[in-house]
Amino acid sequence: MDHIAIMRKSWGLLPKILEGTKTVESRWYKNKYAPWGKIQKRDTIYFKNSGEGITIKATVDKVLSFENLTPEIVLEILEEFGSNDGIENSSIPYYFKLFRVKRYCLLIFLKDVQKIEPFQINKKGFGAKSAWLTIADIRQVKVAT
Repeated sequence: MDHIAIMRKSWGLLPKILEGTKTVESRWYKNKYAPWGKIQKRDTIYFKNSGEGITIKATVDKVLSFENLTPEIVLEILEEFGSNDGIENSSIPYYFKLFRVKRYCLLIFLKDVQKIEPFQINKKGFGAKSAWLTIADIRQVKVAT
């Protein structure tokens, strides 16, 4: 499967993925949303900032999923994996405030990260606010140039 992860540009995560300081992509949810139950080892993830083209590609090395989170478990996950997720120790309290009410967490470990020739996608049919797309093949949504 192919996946498209749409990132908040203001968080500045794409450069961290390329530099190798962010080796885990986390997704935190109140309900189970994509890619929950749909992502697995050897899948491909394409990364883009919201409103921009896709610029990075990576392979999934491992997926950890957590359910029935409590604030205590959220904090444990942040403390154990935050640095792999590109979160500095000083920023953990900020992210804890954001995620403390979440019930589900996916940690997606990345390998073979590559900068790629930018391309646009068509998100029609996925919902304007979708932050993650799961598709059989990237060519389904790649805009021809």
